[in-house]
Amino acid sequence: MQLPQIKIPKKYLKIGAWVLGIFALLLVAGGAVAYGKREALLNKMVAKAIAKAEKDYNLSVKIGEYGFSGLSKVHMSNISVVPKDRDTLTTIKDMTIGVKIFPLLFGDVKLSEVNLNDGNLNVVMRDTLTNIDFILKRKKKDSTTAKSKVDLSELASNLLNQVFYKIPDDMEIKNFMMQLNDNDTASVKFLTTTATIDGGELKSTIKVNDTAAVWHINGNLDPSDKQLDVMLFADGKKVELPYLENKLHTKINFDTVKTQMKDASFSGGDYKISGSWAIKNLLINQPRISADDIIVPDARIEADMLIGENFVCLDSTSTVYLRDAYVHPYLKYTLSPNKIYEMKLTAQEQDAQAIFDSFPLGLFESLDGIKVQGKLKYSLDFYLDTAVPDSVRFNSTLTPSNFKVLHFGKTDLQKINSDFIYTPYEYGKPMRNITIGPSNPNFTRLDDISPNFKNALLTAEDPSFYRHKGFVEESIRKSIAVNFKEKKFKRGGSTISMQLVKNVFLSRKKTLVRKAEEILIVWLIENNHLVSKSRMLEVYFNIIEMGNNVYGIGEASRHYFAKSPSELTLGEGIFLANIVPKPKAALYKFMSNGTLKGYLLPYFRYIGNIMARRGLAPADTTGYGFYDVRLREGLRQYLAPDSTTLDTNSVDIGEDDMMTPEGMQDKSKSLFDRLFGGSSKKEKDTVKVKPAVDTVKTRKQLRQERREERRRKREQEKNGN
Repeated sequence: MQLPQIKIPKKYLKIGAWVLGIFALLLVAGGAVAYGKREALLNKMVAKAIAKAEKDYNLSVKIGEYGFSGLSKVHMSNISVVPKDRDTLTTIKDMTIGVKIFPLLFGDVKLSEVNLNDGNLNVVMRDTLTNIDFILKRKKKDSTTAKSKVDLSELASNLLNQVFYKIPDDMEIKNFMMQLNDNDTASVKFLTTTATIDGGELKSTIKVNDTAAVWHINGNLDPSDKQLDVMLFADGKKVELPYLENKLHTKINFDTVKTQMKDASFSGGDYKISGSWAIKNLLINQPRISADDIIVPDARIEADMLIGENFVCLDSTSTVYLRDAYVHPYLKYTLSPNKIYEMKLTAQEQDAQAIFDSFPLGLFESLDGIKVQGKLKYSLDFYLDTAVPDSVRFNSTLTPSNFKVLHFGKTDLQKINSDFIYTPYEYGKPMRNITIGPSNPNFTRLDDISPNFKNALLTAEDPSFYRHKGFVEESIRKSIAVNFKEKKFKRGGSTISMQLVKNVFLSRKKTLVRKAEEILIVWLIENNHLVSKSRMLEVYFNIIEMGNNVYGIGEASRHYFAKSPSELTLGEGIFLANIVPKPKAALYKFMSNGTLKGYLLPYFRYIGNIMARRGLAPADTTGYGFYDVRLREGLRQYLAPDSTTLDTNSVDIGEDDMMTPEGMQDKSKSLFDRLFGGSSKKEKDTVKVKPAVDTVKTRKQLRQERREERRRKREQEKNGN
């Protein structure tokens, strides 16, 4: 196909040539004027920058010499930056910076070249002060200026643009020291002996703590397309982070870590960043996470991050890989108008053995070597609007398909089906070995335990025990809501199944890993029917702590009442259920004559009423056996004076009338400490006695007690007849 010829009159060509010529002449003239005044402009800009640093951030910036080197390069020497009343932050002996001319015309500063020789960046922390405090200092604003709403997507785009704009096309750095001194107790030094960018290829050599290690950060950079692919590794050894180990008692090392950014752009009004992150042979040792090293041989995440006007989100298109297993995470944090936390995990149906093999080494010690068949899939849905915490959503489901345990790992999860030795621990130390079986005279079969105790304890601790499969999601959901509102770990969500697994199969070290292992073992036992519900309850009743060195219902019934478990009355059963959360406080609940203190009566009525509604006890307006409980005479010599009071009966009601174990919590600890056992002090008995108080009763109280006593005697006589 031949294009038609376009004829342009010569006079128009001449006019166009004249216009272009005049425009070029103006550019040359303007450039010549600017070139002639560029030194003056540079002086003005440097003076303005130094004044701004001092005024806004209290920084003393000094530059020994500076000036243009070529058309677009600025050379500076003997630079120093010192925050007011702080240690020197930066010194640079020699530096040359080049900028791109064309973007500069539109107000964008893009670096074309950076050369730096002999520099130092020194961060010093002294008590609560550092020499980088100025970064957090905001400029004073006019109080009359209305606050403008920040669009997070625009902010992310601008920040990322600034980062990529500052990556030069060519770079050469020699002998640049970066060091951190944390109160003279921990420090780390990184000496970049060489770092170059040539044609987008990054190469660097970094000495860590003088001669401790040599690191390399190598890869490819493409700032114009917002792409990078870099890897960190060490010569002949693992990459180690000594500062974390010295400061936070956390050991972390790995072979390589690789980061890749594939794209960053707006998508449907949100700013989307796509990339990946991978690590090889990661080792973590943190006492609050695990007592042993955790090793992750191979982990990788393909991530899509979305940043909207008021939220940050890891999209569900992301995938986390651990060996041959994978999961799709969804994490979202919304800032306004209310803070909202969302998390979803979806693991499609996968080979079960591949999932167990993907667990990091040292993570679940008791399951090490387990062999299974079939498939598993998992889903988690969590949503918390901080404005309405009671509406928290929590659903967690692990679904098996033809799943079966072929071989147990290090621990036989069916060992409690026959006689075994149980060792209780207190404060991290073993107390004594207890045989759970007929050879132990205190062992009591489930059928030989009074229903009064069985029903009372199940009512108080886990009323849906025979219906659930190890977990009560509603209880967990309510625990999350209560703990969030109270800003502390006030309420737990453990079932009897979880308490049994924790005590029989796991170590006594309170760590995050142990809690996760507990949950997984409970699922394996309950969903695969490895142990019957009746046997689980029988073992639980025979190992539960019920006093100072008192374990199991057989020891407890004889210790407090000189009875066998089958002879327990309703009142005695309710009392023994009451002491489970704080067993060491049991004797503080008795008067010197062996009767119970009055503050326990509401508890008896509460538990008794629930049992009566469920047909587990007859209705009793007098207190469901409260007045019948008598401590055996041999123990009364150890009782505290009647004037001593102890609040051991705070009733916190859960779903299904379930008591919550608030009494088991040490309120002096933080949430992190309670979860992971992070107290540095030696733990003490949590039973705390209040000072003596005036116990003189009013005449009205005395009359009420006499009426209750007469009513009780009449009922006893009536029942006797």
